[in-house]
Amino acid sequence: MLERLYRRRMPVDDVLSSETAKTLAQFTHEIRRPIGLVITRRGAVQDVLVGAGTEPSPTTLATFRASPRSLRGLRLIRSHLKEQPITQEDLTMLGLLRLDMVGTLAVTHKGEPGLLALAHLNPPSPQGQLYTLLKPTLVHQCPVSFETFIRELESDLQRQSVSHTMVQNQTAILVSASPKSKAEQEERLAELAELASSADLTVIDSLVQRTQSGHHRFQLGSGKLKDVLMQAMQKGADLLIFDQDLAPAQLRAIAEITDLTVIDRTQLILDIFAQRAHSREGKVQVELAQLRYLLPRLSGQGTSLSRLGGGIGSRGPGETKLETDRRRIRERIDYLEREIDGFARHQDQRRSRRVRQAFPVLSIVGYTNAGKSTLLNVLTNSQVSAAPRVFETLDTTSRRLRFPLGREVIITDTVGFIRDLPKDLLAAFRTTLDELRDADLLLHVVDAGAKDLDAHIAAVDTVLQSLTLDQLPRVLVFNKCDQLPNGQAETLCRRYGAIGVSALHPETLPPLIQHLEERLAALVPMDGISQKSAAPTITLASRP
Repeated sequence: MLERLYRRRMPVDDVLSSETAKTLAQFTHEIRRPIGLVITRRGAVQDVLVGAGTEPSPTTLATFRASPRSLRGLRLIRSHLKEQPITQEDLTMLGLLRLDMVGTLAVTHKGEPGLLALAHLNPPSPQGQLYTLLKPTLVHQCPVSFETFIRELESDLQRQSVSHTMVQNQTAILVSASPKSKAEQEERLAELAELASSADLTVIDSLVQRTQSGHHRFQLGSGKLKDVLMQAMQKGADLLIFDQDLAPAQLRAIAEITDLTVIDRTQLILDIFAQRAHSREGKVQVELAQLRYLLPRLSGQGTSLSRLGGGIGSRGPGETKLETDRRRIRERIDYLEREIDGFARHQDQRRSRRVRQAFPVLSIVGYTNAGKSTLLNVLTNSQVSAAPRVFETLDTTSRRLRFPLGREVIITDTVGFIRDLPKDLLAAFRTTLDELRDADLLLHVVDAGAKDLDAHIAAVDTVLQSLTLDQLPRVLVFNKCDQLPNGQAETLCRRYGAIGVSALHPETLPPLIQHLEERLAALVPMDGISQKSAAPTITLASRP
């Protein structure tokens, strides 16, 4: 009886023909269970679903593909023994599967078709609704001419998508799922939003879920992931950005379900570094970090087909495309590591010349976007790029600074730090960060207006400890004090033993300059002999 439904054919203009509705109602009345029909745009029945909550078969979904600019080409009409509106589960399926329509057909107690309720998706818009519910009508009174309706709807979807692509930057939804409190996660998402903005992305929404441990497949719970996808569809998002680092299997699983680009925090930071690296050394370091991150995320059949061999069990097609990619990545990594070794030798030569000239070295460190480059420009009358965005400076810059009493020092601006700095990135930039080993004094610049001041200071301390540089003398400087209420800057400076300045207001700098001159005079006497320990050092190429 159910197999007979597969032989039904409907006019392309009918959402559901009267004859099919009568047969569907009759069978539902006899077996006392809901029946769903998955119908193609040609009017053929593709799947027959028995029972509530059933979905189209995976084979059908694989055959009829959807995209952000088009629908799947299938509609689902489900019968019910009692008259009831379209459920939230039906609407979720409509959005997740990008169906042309979903509908419910009420079946009377006599086994006859009752009212037909329909719903369809709307083109994405920041304020618009994801779907529209049509007023229930009898099947033969349905006002929708399906072929004309679906053609106009897809035309609107494509027009909105093209307009969205041409006018706006890529849009993203930020997601966080971890055991941390909601307040801590929201604070991290605020920093993630700054990273996204620095990468020229537009953040349109964010979502937080507190979990004891991340979902093994999706990081989020499956229900919350559906909420994220519905928001992405409603607002036309292009990317999902997770604050937590995702395993390769999680990235693939989420991307398969959402049909969106899915990245994690590490990928976002690597992309920003790739945009900002201008020097040869910076580009090599970023590429090396990206390849180290990519290598374990190439998926396939492992090494079983890596080489054509001899003997039982080893004969096969030879090296697969996956193994070819892996081999090329490893070869490229080896080449880039040799390049960085060459940079290190070149830096060592520059260091030797600097030591002979007996110039003390003052290195500026700090959290990203704390104002380090701005301070360097003001102190040395330089024109280093100092836009107010995270990771604006990647390439290390060195300048000469002459103090009022006539002594000259080398002042160096390095890449900014951030909490949970990606390990691959830290390893790739270790040669650059080793420039700090030559410093006689570290100038730790902190954004005085940061919401989580202690976390920013701790993040810098963590990186310095990982580089075994935490024993170097340091001067703590609170920048952007002009943005604080009256009296708050002085209180913070007393609490942390810091010096308060505003790099945009040179009149606030004399106390800092005097303190630096006194500290360097004590650490490095005028005869040029440094009081710091003589450890092996590598110096970054400077641009005096």
